[in-house]
Amino acid sequence: MSTSLRVTAWSDAARARAALAGPLPFGKVFADLMARIQHDAEHGWHDGAIVPFGPLALSPAAKVLHYGQEIFEGQKAYAWPDGRVALFRPELNARRLNQSARRMVMPEVPEALQLEALELLVDLVRAWVPRGPGTALYLRPALLGIDPTLGVAPSASHLYLVLAAPVGGYFQAGAGGIAVRVEEREVRAYPGGVGAAKTGGNYAAGLRAQQRAKAAGFDQVLFLDGREHRLLEEMNGMNVFAVLDGVVCTPPLGDTVLDGVTRRSLLELAPALGLRAEERELPLDELVAGLRRGRVSELFTSGTGAGLTAVSLLGVGEERVPVGPSGPGPVTRLLGEELSGIQQGLRPDRFGWMREVGAHPVGADAPAPRPRSARA
Repeated sequence: MSTSLRVTAWSDAARARAALAGPLPFGKVFADLMARIQHDAEHGWHDGAIVPFGPLALSPAAKVLHYGQEIFEGQKAYAWPDGRVALFRPELNARRLNQSARRMVMPEVPEALQLEALELLVDLVRAWVPRGPGTALYLRPALLGIDPTLGVAPSASHLYLVLAAPVGGYFQAGAGGIAVRVEEREVRAYPGGVGAAKTGGNYAAGLRAQQRAKAAGFDQVLFLDGREHRLLEEMNGMNVFAVLDGVVCTPPLGDTVLDGVTRRSLLELAPALGLRAEERELPLDELVAGLRRGRVSELFTSGTGAGLTAVSLLGVGEERVPVGPSGPGPVTRLLGEELSGIQQGLRPDRFGWMREVGAHPVGADAPAPRPRSARA
């Protein structure tokens, strides 16, 4: 296995400046480079390179196109005030990608190789890292099964990619929070399935419910458990938290709930801020009753894309239940400001979560980067 990536192209700083001068809708603007590594049974991981961002050449019979054998991750790089750039807990994303790979019968990508690809790519596209409030460089590693065969079987060849996209906010709801509709019929995942893997089918399964929610005036949809349709699980792309009797609560992990990196970080951060946090079942009936009686004071979502986002309205059937005061409550605000401060280099990194780009070796045979003045 060759673990060093060749650099076959350089970023265009002028193009980056032009892109960052305009709006940054989530996931629609991309840096001009990407990482690419091949895999097959004979050679293992090989032919790693930084290449221009552009279309892929895949056979129309590729497994990923027919059987959905693919997984992905989502993480961010942040620009710090002193000019440095840092990744947030990338080792957890690398570990989770391999957990997903095992469930989807795909080869694991060595964590060191994932980190090498991430760091080298971000180092080369530094000019694409936005510096405004609420912005970051979103990174999308993905692993695709590309065998050009139609038989139902695991792919024997694979392609690992890392894309980079400068982004602003995920939601456009403003400071007042988002409206969330509870989906009481369709489910995102079922016990024994692939709900805990970060694979595209999980998200596609929630699109119809999300579309109905948006048509009814909501921003997001909240799924319940598949067996009884009574326990909160997660949104279509983010975890959910409730502040119940002053305790920060979130549904427990299992094979239907994704182990969110932001979720995990909040559970670790809360006690350091004097808050009690726990993983516990959250029945929908208890949540709604708690909102009405004031036991549930806040509801918020967590995820890499959206960060911490307050929920201001919960739709249950035909009823619309308000959630506390408008905008983020004190717990949501405290957690959000502390986490964001750590990520953006504005507060002490008390947990050692941030990984500075360029401060770690990225492979003994990797080419030396160009002087910073000569590259993006």
